[in-house]
Amino acid sequence: MRLRVIDFGQQPAVRSQAVYHGIAEAMGKDDDPVLTLVNPDDPYVCVGLHQEIALEADEDFCKEQNLPIIRRHVGGGAVYLDHNQMFFHFIYPSSKAPRIVSDIYKKFIDPVIHTYQDLGVNATFRPVNDIHVDGRKIGGTGAASIGNATVMVGSFMFDFDTATMARCLKVPSEKFRDKLRAGMEDYITTLSRELGEMPDRETVRDAFLKRVASDLDVEVEMSEPTAEETAAIEEQMAELTDPEWTYRKGRKFVEMGVKIAAGTHLTEGAHKAAGGLIRAQLMEKDDHIADLLLSGDFTVFPEDGMDRIADALHGQPLDQEALQTAATACMQEIGLDAPGIEPGDIATAILACVHREPH
Repeated sequence: MRLRVIDFGQQPAVRSQAVYHGIAEAMGKDDDPVLTLVNPDDPYVCVGLHQEIALEADEDFCKEQNLPIIRRHVGGGAVYLDHNQMFFHFIYPSSKAPRIVSDIYKKFIDPVIHTYQDLGVNATFRPVNDIHVDGRKIGGTGAASIGNATVMVGSFMFDFDTATMARCLKVPSEKFRDKLRAGMEDYITTLSRELGEMPDRETVRDAFLKRVASDLDVEVEMSEPTAEETAAIEEQMAELTDPEWTYRKGRKFVEMGVKIAAGTHLTEGAHKAAGGLIRAQLMEKDDHIADLLLSGDFTVFPEDGMDRIADALHGQPLDQEALQTAATACMQEIGLDAPGIEPGDIATAILACVHREPH
């Protein structure tokens, strides 16, 4: 199988996200798969598909520092991105890629791990989708379904600015922020840290492409975006900067929380599941769900799966068994694929809202 490789080099922040979104949107079901490579010229904060920005990012700081906040079509958490990270995006027609999220990671993560190892870094795979070096995280990956394509994204971290990352995130206190920064400095590692020096981008790229060819049994062919792909990238740049897209979750919650009547409480809660953090924002009326928003750094297929579950739970009593039963039925009905997320996790996140003081 031929694999087109498009190395976009250095690109502005929004375009660095738009390149793989656009190519995925332009991909036909019988097209050759594509691997894109890109480094952002400008730093920015990227939030996951299912996250609510108001709960995850320090918007005031980002505005002061002229750091754009961009929501991607891939799950996972908020992260600070800059030129010291080379991003890769495997973009395959859905018919040519695994259908189960966990299988997507298994297929495409091998050449990444082997590239680190070839460079002298003792990288290993840590399920669901992380890459570790002797207990430290050196990279994560994410998967999504965009248009007719299945996408897996990740990066090679040459260096990482933990101080700015800690400053970009929403935290309960400055004391907590100091602990967060110290924790990240201890937990996150990079190529520079492991090798003692910054490797050349070309060295890493060439080692990666060699491994991609052998591990995925593909014929790597350097390519350029077609006119159709270029047009789709431009369209995605406009969509990714549209406030309606960027703040899509938060606006829904503001609308549902405008008026709180007697016996109605607006509360928040969270639960850390194996597959990621689940945040619940609950409008509770007479011990039942009046409205619900589920967000977090998880990965789910289909893209709107968690929103559909939240809608299906309207009117349910705030009871673990009832919520778990309803969530199970909905997950089965829509064929939800959410690695590390069980119906009980959703029920627990919702019930974490109960008995808190209303906001």
